[in-house]
Amino acid sequence: MLLIMHEKILFITSSRIGDAVLSNGILNYLLSKYPDSRLTVACGPLVVSLYEGVPQLEQIISMKKQSWNRHWIGLWKIVGLKKWDIVVDLRDSAVSRLVLADRRYIMGHKINKSAHKSQQNAAVLGISEPPATRMWFSAAQQDKAASLIPEGQVPVLGIGPTANWIGKTWPIENFKGLTTRLISKDGPFAGWRVAVFAAPGEEAPARDLLSSLPDGVGLDLIAKGTPGEAAACLARCQFYIGNDSGLMHAAAAAGVPTLGLFGASYPEIYAPFGPCATYVRTPETFDELTAYEGYSSRTLTQSLMGSLTVDAVYKAVCSLHSQRKAA
Repeated sequence: MLLIMHEKILFITSSRIGDAVLSNGILNYLLSKYPDSRLTVACGPLVVSLYEGVPQLEQIISMKKQSWNRHWIGLWKIVGLKKWDIVVDLRDSAVSRLVLADRRYIMGHKINKSAHKSQQNAAVLGISEPPATRMWFSAAQQDKAASLIPEGQVPVLGIGPTANWIGKTWPIENFKGLTTRLISKDGPFAGWRVAVFAAPGEEAPARDLLSSLPDGVGLDLIAKGTPGEAAACLARCQFYIGNDSGLMHAAAAAGVPTLGLFGASYPEIYAPFGPCATYVRTPETFDELTAYEGYSSRTLTQSLMGSLTVDAVYKAVCSLHSQRKAA
């Protein structure tokens, strides 16, 4: 089939890092299918930097949430008078239904929301198998990453001990115990350096882990730059371990061997998706972990993942690492 040249594509994606990264699979599918297309991405301000290196990019529209859904009115003012060949809307907005478009693909109510996010996104385009996800980095992002994790040194283990909700963070003492075992002289990552990652506002436990590392081992990647720059740094790691978070999804999408730690979230929907990504979870499901009197996600002050042992995570790390070495 002949490709239609210069397709104008409007891609409306998430305001959250994890969801945005998981949408990159179908975006890459479209860019590969239409290599001469011109792309406009509409997304939340937090994830704008994730798209700065995308090829075929014409415009990124940052949509800051406003009361009474006025951010959608702002988007309409920018895109409403243009003619689009393809509109993909993963936010199920009115905008995608009102613009002029030859083809519309919308995350509507018929999509199975219990399926993995990558499968949901594929279903929007009518694809049976989720396409491989990926990350794109600008030259500036790659330069920033190279300054923080220099080339030509020992391998780097990335660790993300934080998340945007305390309930789904593995206890920091467990991260310390795991890291000590992994980089010991008999561990699988003996001689490696350890890059500790965290988003702004989540610094304290990450700095606790970083300060526990032996001299000359730790690399400080805590709140260093934009999500796009952090993702470029993740791509320079040789292995990544972290809680369910945007960092975990970015590492997996960048092709880094990634182990996600799950308990107080749903791996069925949000497991890391990539060619060498997997997860380990608490013995209890999210629903079981929160089925106690007085539970409130808003007032929770401690981790719900204490039943995930260091031994279980260590075993999962070794298994994934062995698979990667054998591949």
